[in-house]
Amino acid sequence: MSIRLPAAGGGYRLYRPRTDPLAPLVCGPARSRSFYAAAHVVADPLAACAGGPDSQAGPPVDWGATLAFRHRLWAQGLGVAEAMDTAQRGMGLDWPAAAELIRRSAAEARAVGGRIVCGAGTDQLAPGGGHTLTAITAAYEEQLAHVESCGAGAVVMASRALAAAARGPEDYAQVYGRLLRQSARPVVVHWLGPMFDPELAGYWGRADLDAATEVFLKVIADCPEKVDGIKVSLLDAERERDIRRRLPPGVRCYTGDDYHYPELIAGERGGEPGSDALLGVFDPIAPLAARAGLALDRDDPAGFRALLDPTVALSRHLFAPPTRHYKTGVVLLAWLAGYQEHFTMLGGLQSARPLPHLATAYEQADLLGLFPDPELAEARMRQLLAVYGVAS
Repeated sequence: MSIRLPAAGGGYRLYRPRTDPLAPLVCGPARSRSFYAAAHVVADPLAACAGGPDSQAGPPVDWGATLAFRHRLWAQGLGVAEAMDTAQRGMGLDWPAAAELIRRSAAEARAVGGRIVCGAGTDQLAPGGGHTLTAITAAYEEQLAHVESCGAGAVVMASRALAAAARGPEDYAQVYGRLLRQSARPVVVHWLGPMFDPELAGYWGRADLDAATEVFLKVIADCPEKVDGIKVSLLDAERERDIRRRLPPGVRCYTGDDYHYPELIAGERGGEPGSDALLGVFDPIAPLAARAGLALDRDDPAGFRALLDPTVALSRHLFAPPTRHYKTGVVLLAWLAGYQEHFTMLGGLQSARPLPHLATAYEQADLLGLFPDPELAEARMRQLLAVYGVAS
């Protein structure tokens, strides 16, 4: 097999796909770390509405294919982080659809004993700002109550509305303090950086990251018994290490760093424990992430790095600026792998990345053996090239 792919700098290159993909893996969860994959949603390409910002019908989720993908993650021992950024929260998936996704996924998780945490935010509020802290807190409370009523753990997501309304750190402390005090069980507090969502710039009431870190850690320290962990998505390994060292005892650090996750999960050579993980990149690299977790269980850090280090090139490519469009590559790879029957995204975001970017994602994923059927992946990549008018 060979396929002619468009190159980033113009022109073409000939690529020969590998023919020895990873063998299927079914296993239980790793014991040494908690691994969650933030999972994507599958759109229904035949629905009348594309789920865009002007839609009145709501986003057309293909529930069967969406839930089937979660079962695939559970079968490999990974937990599912539901209705998070990877599921296009704020980029095609509105709160009513997210609430239904949480309800359905939590029920499926109970049926198979799968681990699940779900995002609770404030995206039922109208965009554009102008909301009071009382309204923002109430929105958080509504979503938190829904997640807990479904029997899932909650991830308290960063709020665009709060970022727009807060006058300083004291407003963040007020809102988060109230939420943590009333939560029924410990939650994960998520700090999502502006590279993932520009509207979250200056979160925690400080533009300076050092000052923002102090506010963030104070919020956690004020109510540590209600915090299972934190998820840090700043793409800054040294900052995450510093935050991890300063957490109260018993509070986990779930890395959200899709650039440096192997080293952050592995831990320090001096014996400092590594991070757990809640990552969008674990969606496409689940078979390798699962194997890496088992290597840590065997006390084989070299084997762990040998499995995960080669995936960083793909992850950095998928999460290249504008980082928020990484979901396009994630969904592309799910289609090429045969996990869904089309490359259609909520809000039409399959067009958010150029063709050379998609071609490189295909090549790098194939080099890792991530396509169970390389011939199917090649055929589908040829179909995509043909849609763009490129002869392969």
